[in-house]
Amino acid sequence: MNQIDSDNLPRHIAIIMDGNGRWAKKHMVGRIRGHKKGAQAVRATVRACRKLGIEYLTLFAFSVENWNRPEQEVKALMSLLDQYLTDQTKELKKQGIKLKTIGELKLLNSSIREKIRKAKEATKNNNKMIVNMALSYGGRDEIVHAVKKIAQKVKNNEIDSRQIDKEMLSMHLYTAGMPEPDLLIRTSGEYRLSNFLLWQLAYTELYFTNTLWPDFTKEDLLKAIASYQKRERRYGLTSEQITK
Repeated sequence: MNQIDSDNLPRHIAIIMDGNGRWAKKHMVGRIRGHKKGAQAVRATVRACRKLGIEYLTLFAFSVENWNRPEQEVKALMSLLDQYLTDQTKELKKQGIKLKTIGELKLLNSSIREKIRKAKEATKNNNKMIVNMALSYGGRDEIVHAVKKIAQKVKNNEIDSRQIDKEMLSMHLYTAGMPEPDLLIRTSGEYRLSNFLLWQLAYTELYFTNTLWPDFTKEDLLKAIASYQKRERRYGLTSEQITK
């Protein structure tokens, strides 16, 4: 903590939570056990971000590609999501945390969608922090979805095609109204974005760690934030322009 500047915290942190399966293999247990241990890391990370004062935390919980995993594993992941919503909604409400989601929720079963709806309703007035869960999410799908919405508005003469710009596209993404991530953390030693927030990460600082997600702790989070605070964010400008 003594390395962290509380006046220079990332406003929005996004995390690709990778490594549950490798953690399970390393510990010679089933993959589902790895996912359960990963769920514990989610709870700990949410608490740590809340205490630090992070405003937005986006977690890549389930990708649209994950539907292609073995049926038993998908069922287990859905069961863990169900359990998280059951166990944590009261805690989120108590901590002043609002739950939001991005992704194709229509692909989830109706009981999960109902629990998500109830959790959002229960936390809608919270204003201390937003936990944004990416569920059945794909970055390319999100951009296509936004383009289709804009195209329909052009067709309906609601907007002129000459009005289309970066800001308009951003307003039609799942993340409309949220600031773009300042810091992306990916665990498990992989160095790729895996179709996550492709538009929003254009100027995000990237941090990769070999730590497997189930082993990710508050100390790992602080290391990522400390690394972020050592960087100079120029957005295409020179250092001299930034310091003027």
